Amino acid sequence: MPTKTEELSGEALLGMLRDMMLIRRFEERTMQSYMQQKIGGFCHIYIGQEAVAVGSISATNGKDPIIGAYRDHGLALARGMDPKYAMAEMFGKVTGCAKGKGGSMHFFDKEHNMFGGHAIVGGQCPLGTGLAFASQYRGEEDVTLCYLGDGALNQGAFHESMNLAAIWNLPIIFVLENNNYSMGTAIGRGTAMAEELGAKAEAYGMRYAECDGLDVLDVYHTFKREIARTRGAKNPQWERGTVPTYKREGNAVGPCFINVKTYRYKGHSMSDPQKYRAKEEVEAKQEQDCINRLVTHLIENDLATQDQINELDRQAKQIAQESVKYATESPDLPIEELFTDIYVNTFGPFKKGSLPLMLQDGEGDAE
Repeated sequence: MPTKTEELSGEALLGMLRDMMLIRRFEERTMQSYMQQKIGGFCHIYIGQEAVAVGSISATNGKDPIIGAYRDHGLALARGMDPKYAMAEMFGKVTGCAKGKGGSMHFFDKEHNMFGGHAIVGGQCPLGTGLAFASQYRGEEDVTLCYLGDGALNQGAFHESMNLAAIWNLPIIFVLENNNYSMGTAIGRGTAMAEELGAKAEAYGMRYAECDGLDVLDVYHTFKREIARTRGAKNPQWERGTVPTYKREGNAVGPCFINVKTYRYKGHSMSDPQKYRAKEEVEAKQEQDCINRLVTHLIENDLATQDQINELDRQAKQIAQESVKYATESPDLPIEELFTDIYVNTFGPFKKGSLPLMLQDGEGDAE
């Protein structure tokens, strides 16, 4: 069952439930649209992991940067992205959050300080480290959450980022969305020390925590605690004559690695036949479903009625349906957009509103 709720009102808990239901219903519509060939390319579904995004992001403030991998729909919705823009992005429409240029794996929302989903495994880790460095350098007290899957644990970029974060004592939390599988490989078959992942944090003198990713309140309270410890981290090397030390106390300010033990019900991507795990395994995990656990907690503690919960679900379904309608009716990306968002300062054939001569009349060179 969900854990302590002292800091959360009934309204806040209902808000968490609403967000998780929205992600679930949105993803169901995403799967349907993909099978109808309205969405192309790779598409990674977040169903089963809703408590990770909602619990962790609920513990942040609106300015704390977040950055993730390619299973990013849940993170975007939990951070406040309008579902219409999220669905339009997957449809490749100009009204999408990245004008249809990124698709499922590359959601980006500067307004809500979401700095993208990233398709290169572990590629978001150096970027997240850079976001944390920027906050520290500017004297801001933001905490960056950098989400990664268990496959990224074995990428050099992950270890380089952990090392740099420790050296500079950066305000960053590396969030492992540990759903047991990197693509089709169980974590124990591809990752050393899979049962003792705290060793990876210890190697860099970094705090380590873990939580039940199927319990949104355990996720929330774990992140609330660790974000508070990380906020305001300073770089000891900026003080003349000091030498950084990495043998820090358990409550020390600075970077942290959190192992969130979760599970995905669907395949790695929509094209995954899932032959690497038994149906019974998935069914057993579904009995611990994060949404159902919170619903049970709310009802048993007289924090909500079944009618209230049914209404939240009805609203989530409606919003998901409206997002598909919006995406379907939105205009396609005009050909001129092929030449924008390439350089910071456009020039020559890439000037806004102009096309290279080769695309205008089939002759001549672009100037």
